[in-house]
Amino acid sequence: MQYGILIYRDESRDGEFDWPRIESDYVAYFKQAAEAGILQHGPRFGPSSMTRTVKVRDGRRVVGDGPLNETREQIGGTFVLECRDFDDAVYWAARCPGAAHGVVEVRPLLPS
Repeated sequence: MQYGILIYRDESRDGEFDWPRIESDYVAYFKQAAEAGILQHGPRFGPSSMTRTVKVRDGRRVVGDGPLNETREQIGGTFVLECRDFDDAVYWAARCPGAAHGVVEVRPLLPS
């Protein structure tokens, strides 16, 4: 079963963290997940300040600045894992470096 892993963080706190170490932790984490054969793919997201929302109303495109929801935490990244079951996905989510400085959400992906 595939699970979407979403990493949330409070970008206003970025200065509090040792990002070179965290980046190194992510490299090691993704290497372990790849070696375990569960890592499917996972792009990195740019900062939420570069976000645009798009909707169409009455045939007109409406573009807004910033993330859809006004929250303290922003999505910092996402990736997909192929795990045995939900507990296995939660196990791997807890090992994600983002869980130590933010929140990691685990969501089952529905078959297409």
